[in-house]
Amino acid sequence: EKTHMSDARLTVAMLTEVFHDDPGGERLLTRLEEARTAGAELAVLPELPLNSWCPASRNTADADAEPPGGARQQIMSQTARRAGIGLLGGAIVRDPETGTRHNTAILYDLSGQQLATYRKLHLPQEEGFWEASHYQAGSEPPGPIAGFAMPIGVQVCSDVNRPEGTLLLGTQGTGAVFVPRATPPESYARWRVVLQANAVTAAVYVVSVNRTDSDSVVPIGGPSVAIAPDGEVMVETTDPVACVTLSGKAVEAARREYPGYLPVRADLYARAWAGIARE
Repeated sequence: EKTHMSDARLTVAMLTEVFHDDPGGERLLTRLEEARTAGAELAVLPELPLNSWCPASRNTADADAEPPGGARQQIMSQTARRAGIGLLGGAIVRDPETGTRHNTAILYDLSGQQLATYRKLHLPQEEGFWEASHYQAGSEPPGPIAGFAMPIGVQVCSDVNRPEGTLLLGTQGTGAVFVPRATPPESYARWRVVLQANAVTAAVYVVSVNRTDSDSVVPIGGPSVAIAPDGEVMVETTDPVACVTLSGKAVEAARREYPGYLPVRADLYARAWAGIARE
């Protein structure tokens, strides 16, 4: 039976930790079990959680990527199933036909079945974040994903700095947007502003989980954060596991109130964007 948004409640665990040094997945499993014991139905990992931060260098390695269903994906699927919790993870997935690589967020249900994938759209190319050297940008916009108490959406890190994706998800009925990321501590204040603005203007929860890389040559770290549809920061933490409960009533309230009720005017903006695309 379909749940109305106003009745929906979803408890989410933010796992501010990476697992590239956990080849068997036992530490990941422990964290997922901890999250499930705390009442979480979905755990969200940082960007590329089972990889070391390879974009620190322009140099690529075959071992950084894997085919669909590869070793890292198997670990995520199996640990989600064993812990009995939904899981949003990710990997650099290599297309078996073309050989192209994409930074791919992967969503699993509590039985470990893959529900959806999403390819990162906006790739940095700067010191410590040479991402365009490691994978190609995705070509499909984000969309709502069913399978949990409310429709959810996924973006990856830099994607949120182009707010169209978050607004698109909110307009399509998504209640929460999850944003795995890998960002330096000194830039967190700017990320916080962007994430809050996206939550308010799209009338959605925004939950962003950051990496902690003590052994990376690039300083990556700083808080994970959960933001309500009215812009309130609900949780801001560097704890390895932190839970937050999302309420469909808050989403509906934000959509009734300013600025949520403003028309999207999709046709108007589509015409303008189409002109820019032609140029």
